Amino acid sequence: MSIFSYHLIELPFFEAVRRIFSSPIAKDTKGLIHSEYMTAMTLGSPIFSTSRVLIGQVAVFMQWENENALESYLEQDSFGRTLAKGWHVRLSFVREWGKFSGFKLPNDKDQLEGPNSPVVTVTIARMKPLAVPRFIHWGRPVEKLVRDHPGTTLSLASVKFPNTVSTFSIWKSEKEMTDMVHGHSKVEKPKRHSNAMQERERKDFHFEFTTLRFKPLAEFGEWKGQSNFILKN
Repeated sequence: MSIFSYHLIELPFFEAVRRIFSSPIAKDTKGLIHSEYMTAMTLGSPIFSTSRVLIGQVAVFMQWENENALESYLEQDSFGRTLAKGWHVRLSFVREWGKFSGFKLPNDKDQLEGPNSPVVTVTIARMKPLAVPRFIHWGRPVEKLVRDHPGTTLSLASVKFPNTVSTFSIWKSEKEMTDMVHGHSKVEKPKRHSNAMQERERKDFHFEFTTLRFKPLAEFGEWKGQSNFILKN
């Protein structure tokens, strides 16, 4: 059964820079369907700030033919062993909106136990360069909404130059996540996400874009001294 994994690791600055240009994950890795190696960003931070792009913090989003392939990679591959020292969550695919090349979404979709079950969401897109200023205008308020939302236990953005952008968030419940999407959250300016989606439908920011929803299967390691993001209430 195909599974996904999302990894976070802190690397020394110059090693992180080197790996941005060296493609540390081989495309012919056994059992690997697709991977995206990205640099983490702080959601909602000012565009021109040291907290915007965090060079030493790496996010890797991967799809595997099965969990055994992921286990073998983390144990036997040199970069896999590096990732194993960080934090990661294993994910079962639930549903998608949009399309993004590389990943092969399974026909057999998992199901959450109910609306109060924890859920993980990943968005990933290839940006249209001329749309970047408009995307930032509409996107940063959404970043702040997700970052500050009481329903998230972990949230961040990531980027791969020149034009790949992504977000990752763990939600305490599917209901809290869907309420945010539709503008029903009991927070300040709750319609920031729904307004941005209307603008995207009016004139797309991206060459390709998808939102993926997952059931979290298992969590490993620590991120910034914390763990059990799936289990937090």
